[in-house]
Amino acid sequence: MKLRAKGLSFLLLLVLLALCSTIDVSEARRGKHWRPRSSPSSSQLKKGKGKKSNSHRQHGSSRPSPKPPVNSTSSPGAGKGNQNPYQPSPTPNAPLGPSPANSSRHSSPKPTPSCATSQGAVFNVVDFGAKGDGVTDDTKAFEGAWAAACKQGASTVLVPSGLEFLVGPISFSGPYCKPNIVFQLEGTILAPTSAKSFGSGLLQWLEFTKLNGIVIQGNGIINGRGQQWWTYSDPEDEYDDDMYDAELERMPQIKPTALRFYGSFNVVVAGITIVNSSQCHLKFDNCQGVMVHDVTISSPENSLNTDGIHLQNSKDVSIHHTHMSCGDDCISIQTGCSNINIHNVNCGPGHGISIGGLGRDNTKACVSNVTVRDVNMFRTMNGVRIKTWQGGVGLVQDIRFSNIQVSEVQTPIVIDQFYCDKSSCRNQTSAVGVSEVQYENIRGTFTIKPVHFACSDSIPCSGISLTGVQLRPVQVPHYHLNNPFCWQAFGELYTPTVPPIACLQIGKPAGNNLQSYNDIC
Repeated sequence: MKLRAKGLSFLLLLVLLALCSTIDVSEARRGKHWRPRSSPSSSQLKKGKGKKSNSHRQHGSSRPSPKPPVNSTSSPGAGKGNQNPYQPSPTPNAPLGPSPANSSRHSSPKPTPSCATSQGAVFNVVDFGAKGDGVTDDTKAFEGAWAAACKQGASTVLVPSGLEFLVGPISFSGPYCKPNIVFQLEGTILAPTSAKSFGSGLLQWLEFTKLNGIVIQGNGIINGRGQQWWTYSDPEDEYDDDMYDAELERMPQIKPTALRFYGSFNVVVAGITIVNSSQCHLKFDNCQGVMVHDVTISSPENSLNTDGIHLQNSKDVSIHHTHMSCGDDCISIQTGCSNINIHNVNCGPGHGISIGGLGRDNTKACVSNVTVRDVNMFRTMNGVRIKTWQGGVGLVQDIRFSNIQVSEVQTPIVIDQFYCDKSSCRNQTSAVGVSEVQYENIRGTFTIKPVHFACSDSIPCSGISLTGVQLRPVQVPHYHLNNPFCWQAFGELYTPTVPPIACLQIGKPAGNNLQSYNDIC
C-alpha cells in the first residue's frame, strides 16, 4: 500500500514538472530575445539596401546632395513613382547586381544603386564629372547625366546648389527618351561669353526638344550673360567702349534664346530664375500642354529684343504667378497659338503683353482663345497689345483682357494693324483680322495715350467690347499726352470709360466679309 502511494506521488510530481516546462517555453516565445528562423522581411531588405546606398554614395562625389528647400516645388510626377530628387545619386554607369534575397551564396552580389527602377533614378551632374567652378566647361557632364536619365525614364537630372556650371550650347533631345524626366535646377548654369562657343550663330543656348513629360524646376538660375549682344555700353563696365565695340563685332549676328522647348508635350517650368539672355529668355515652339509658374525673368530695360516668354505654334498653355522685367515683351504670343491662359503675372519694365506681330512678309497667322487676367504692369511701353503687319492673312479671335492694373504705362490698350518696326513700311490691302476682343477692368495710369485702335480699312476690327476701363494720365516730362485714338474699330461700350472713348464705332462694320476662324485658319 505504501509502495502504491509512493508511486502515485512520483507520477504527480512528473506531471507537475511537465506543466512548468510548458509554461516556461511559452513565456520564452513571447520574450524579447526570441528570434524566428525565417527569411528576412521586406523591411529588413529595404534597410539593407539603404546601407548599401549610403556606402555607394561615399565612392561618388565628395559633395553631398543638397537637402530640399522648405518651400521647394513638389514634382509634378509625384505619385507616378518618381524618386525624391534629393536622394543620393548613383555613380555613373554603375552595374545593377542581383538583390540580396535572390543572390547566390557562391557569388558576391554587386552593389545595388540607391535608385530603384520602379521609383526613378537621380543623376547628379557632379557624378558625371561637372566641376561647378564657373570656369571649367561642364557641357559633357550635363550630356552624360541627360543620356542616363533619358535611357532610364521617370528619372531626375540634378544640378546641385551652391555651384556654378559653365555650359555651352546643348540639346536635351528626344524623341527616343523615355517620358517624365525632371531637370532639378538648384545651382547656376552660366552661358559662355566667347563668340567661338556659338559659331556663326545659334537659335538657342539650352534646348529641350521632342520630349513628353519634361519638368524643369527648382530654385536655381539660368544666366545667359547676354551683355555681349546688347547694343549699348554699360557705363559701369570695366572695359572701355572701343574694347566693347570690338567684342560686339565678333559676336554672331543670330542671338540665341536662353531656354527653348520644341515639339514637346506636357512641359512644366517652375520656380527657376532666368536672367540676362542675349535675346528671348524662355520660348515654347510647337508644344502642347505647357505650364509655367513661380518663375522670375529679368534683364535690363534697355536690353534689345529680350522677350520674357515667347509662345509660337503652341496650345493649352498656362502661365501664372510669374515676375518679368526685360527689354521687350514680357509675354509674346505668336501665330498658331490657342487656349492660352495667363494670370497673376507682374510685368515691368518691358513692352507689356503682346499678341503678334502677326502676318509679316504676307504670311498667314492665326491666334484664338487667349485670356490675360489679374496682371500688374509697371512702367511698360504698352499694356495689352495686338499687333499685325500689313499684307498678312488670318485671324485673331476670342481674346479677353481682364483685371489689368497699369502704372505709368505709356499706352495701356493697343490694337495696331499697321505694325512696322522699320522707318517705313509699304501700304498693303490684306490684313490679319481682329475680332471679338474683350477689355474688362483695365485700370491705372498712362503717360502718353490711354487707347490706340488702328485697324485695317479693308478688314476693320470688330466685336471690341470695353467694360470698367478707367485710365488716368500721369504728366511725365518730355511726353505729350494724347486722347484715345480709333480707326476702323467697331464694338460696344458696356460702361462709361475714363477718359471717354467716343471714337469707337458702335455696332458692326458695314459689308464686313470676315470669315469664321475655322474657315480662315
